[in-house]
This record gives sequence, C-alpha cells and structure tokens, in this order.
Amino acid sequence: MHFTEEHEAMRSSIAQFIDKEINPYCDKWEQDGIFPAHDLFKKMGELGVLGISKPQAYGGMGLDYSYQIIFAEELGRIVSAGVGMAIGVQTDMSTPAIAKFGSNYIKDAFLSKAISGEAVFSIAVSEPQAGSDVANIKTSAVKDGDDYLINGTKMWITNATQADYLCLLANTGGDNPHKCKSLIVVPTNLPGISFSEKLDKLGMRSSDTAQIFFDNVRVPQKNLIGEEGMGFTYQMLQFQEERLFCAANTLKAMEHCINTTIEYTRERLAFGKPLLDQQTIHFRLAELQTEVEALRALVYDAVEGYINDEDVTLKASMAKLKAGRLVREVTDSCLQYWGGMGFMWDNPVSRAYRDQRLCSIGGGADEVMLNIIAKKMGTLPKNKK
Repeated sequence: MHFTEEHEAMRSSIAQFIDKEINPYCDKWEQDGIFPAHDLFKKMGELGVLGISKPQAYGGMGLDYSYQIIFAEELGRIVSAGVGMAIGVQTDMSTPAIAKFGSNYIKDAFLSKAISGEAVFSIAVSEPQAGSDVANIKTSAVKDGDDYLINGTKMWITNATQADYLCLLANTGGDNPHKCKSLIVVPTNLPGISFSEKLDKLGMRSSDTAQIFFDNVRVPQKNLIGEEGMGFTYQMLQFQEERLFCAANTLKAMEHCINTTIEYTRERLAFGKPLLDQQTIHFRLAELQTEVEALRALVYDAVEGYINDEDVTLKASMAKLKAGRLVREVTDSCLQYWGGMGFMWDNPVSRAYRDQRLCSIGGGADEVMLNIIAKKMGTLPKNKK
C-alpha cells in the first residue's frame, strides 16, 4: 500500500495530538478508571479525525480507508490502550453501519454528532451469554405503534457510562437467527435504561465498561439502521472495520514495548555488562520486530482490498488472530527482560501486557477467527458450515 505526503501529514498530526492531549494524562486516567470522553472527543472532532472515512455531507473527510488505518495505527502510540480502544469504538465499531446503511435522518441526527465529537457512542452487541456468539443474543425490540419496545441486557459495553447513544443489536422478529436482528440507535437518556457500576477489569483500566439494562425502553422506529432483519449482516460487515482497527492498533503498541525494552536493557547492567549485549535478548527483540512488520504487511494488504471493495473477511480475520497472539507474545517476552521491574503495576510493559490481552477476546475471540478462516478455506466439516 502506497502512502502519500497527505497520509504522512495526517500521521504526524495525529501523533502530535496524542503526545500533547492524551499521553500526559494517561496515568491519571488509569488511576481514575475513566477518561473524559466528551472533552477529548470534542477536541478530536475539532481536529477532524473522528470522521476520516465518513461522508463529507455529515462532517467527515470522505477519505478512503487507508487514511483511517493510519489513524488506527497511530492510536497505538497511546500509553493507555483503553483510551485508544474507546476512540476506536466511536470511529470503527459503532458508526460504520450508520454511515453505510443509515437513512438521511439517522446520519443527520446521529452520525454528524459522532464525527464532531459532540456525542459519545457505544456498540451494544455482547450479552452475558452471547459474547462472540452474536446469533444467540436475547435482547428484543418489539414494535408498538411507531416505536420499538426494547428489553434485555448488554454486557462489557465500552464507553457505557459516558455514552450518549448506542448502536444496539436486537431481535426484531422471526425464527432465523441471522435474519431476525436489527441495528437500532438508542439514546441512553431514555426511561427504562440503567447501568451497572463500572466493571473491574484486568486491563484497559482507563476505559469505562459496564452492563446495560433495558426495561420497556421506547425508541422510535425511525432510529432503525437500514432494513429491519439485516442487523446481523450489517454487524458482520461492521466487524471487518473493527478487526482491521484492532490489528492496526497493536502495531505501534508492540513497537513501543520493544523500543522501551531496548532502552531499559541497554541501561540495565547484569554481570558487568548491559543486558542488551546478551545475544539471546537482542536476537529475540529482532525476531519480535520482524513479526510486527509481517503483521503490518498483512494489515495493509487487507486494507488495500477493502478500499477496492473486495471481501476481506478472511484477511481481516487472519490479521485479528495474528495481532491478538503476537501482542501477547511481544508483551510477555519484553516483560521478562525487565525482571522484577516488569512485575510492577505501573511499568509500561506490564500495563501493555494487561491491556492487550483483550485483543484475543474482544471483537471475536481467537477461536471465532479460526472458525471463520477454516470456513473460508473450506476445511470445516459439512455439518459445521
């Protein structure tokens, strides 16, 4: 994939914003267990980066997805991955379907607010008994006059306690689990919506995550995204961007771990010489950096196909799988070279070790990615296709 001067200018602009407006505050946000999403998103909206590949008519830049993947990659520079993930929920997880399939009303009323940073969005798909098994969700949206009445619960919802709107997947009728679901924009200030306390997570501590409960929540049917019954399909398409974002987002995070470890092992003396002088260490770091570059090539290749309207389900799933496994390998290997310091809670590599573990779980677990890849390869048993 070829990057132009415009691409590099955007990369530089995003990096400068992160260094000035995000990274200096990450330690506090980690301690608080939340970051000020409305304030930060407003600043990002003013910079224009919340709608890079979204339609210009609603405040976006209208650029192709190669620019969006640069954005995702640079967000990996954020030293608290929970912040980058929350931003990605706004740009690459809760709004792609709105931008592609939403009515003019939906785009004008909601997408424009997401792009400007005026509102915070969440994607509400997972449930306590249906994480990666999207077809098994139980939340329902039943027609009542001109409205839907929504009942059920959603679990592990990023941005939940600060969200103004949810892109919610619910059952709207029918027996086919893949054709009975719809995506609906749900304002969070409606009667009948309640939230749990922030969930106490292993990592991503700066990102507020909660369970959401719906008790006869009345939402206008005009908040339906696209066609009724097409929600599962829309969400699967939305997952392509989410998975590409996830993979790209790990690249700079892994490089930060590697580079920080190089600096530390160059300074740390053991048995009279720097740890980095040990061949086993500098060879291992070279191997890890090579793996990162291989993943980057796969991500860029998938993005190029996506820009050209190819079905990149296979490559996006491969990239997501590889990212989730490689980031665990990189953070674990680097942490080892920090010795006792690596076991400290506030160590940057130990934070990445905790944060990045989610990559193999969220947005489709490794096992789901393997199932998709096997299906695309034609290797699944016939009764499992």
